[in-house]
Amino acid sequence: MLSTEQLQQFEQDGFIVLPDFVERARCEELQAHVDALLVGLDGSGEACVFSTTDPSHGANEWFLGSADKVRWFFEDGAVDEDGNLTRAIPEAVNKLGHAMHDLDPVFDSFSRTPELAEVAGDVGFVDPKLLQSMYIFKQPGIGGEVICHCDHTFLWTEPQSVIGFWLAIEDATLNNGAMWALPGGHRQSAKSRFRLVDADDRSKGTTTDVFDEVPYDTDGLVPLEAEAGTLILLHGTLPHYSAANASNKSRHAYTLHVIEGTANYLSDNWLQRPPDFPLRGF
Repeated sequence: MLSTEQLQQFEQDGFIVLPDFVERARCEELQAHVDALLVGLDGSGEACVFSTTDPSHGANEWFLGSADKVRWFFEDGAVDEDGNLTRAIPEAVNKLGHAMHDLDPVFDSFSRTPELAEVAGDVGFVDPKLLQSMYIFKQPGIGGEVICHCDHTFLWTEPQSVIGFWLAIEDATLNNGAMWALPGGHRQSAKSRFRLVDADDRSKGTTTDVFDEVPYDTDGLVPLEAEAGTLILLHGTLPHYSAANASNKSRHAYTLHVIEGTANYLSDNWLQRPPDFPLRGF
């Protein structure tokens, strides 16, 4: 799937943008399926807010127990001080996660294609495992900022192996929260690690180990605008970011995080599947 030049670019920059990877009609079908999933969801109960600027979800069982579930998380701007939704659920959801690719037939077929499998092989996977899926809404007016981070911080393997497969379901522009990335930034080590406090008792919540307090060089970030159907590959230690969506247009995207099956996925990673729900490949 990938040319020698594209692979060299991925090695040099830590990311690669592949337009027209998925037909726009397929993206529209997935979006329609998600719309149907949201019908009838209850805004009350255990569902929590997901925000990278206020990561209190890291202590919430709704979040920590989502490795083998399809759960929804709300935008911070869609919930008032009393915890009540201020808008209808389809306009309030931040994302769905984190096992749609294994539990939902439509997501499964969208995630497991010969083309994606071939790209995974091209970038060096020997035994790729689909660890996590997220459908991200980036809602109009309230779609939250995603602070500059690398995926290895949250999905730690030894050696590092995670790669993000980010697919634009809608057009991602500078106006509605397109992603930005730091070319070559993947050659630096992760600055932190988000993990469980106690691998044997996730009720104790999460913590972040800080290895380098100097922030990422956000001045060097470049925008990765992407039309619907574009695939962007993100190296696990690549710093990337997206601004809040202040526009009147959403920016739906679908992300798969893939790890190498031969790598050691640490037992204190926040995302832990039960033994009867093993990871699968493409």
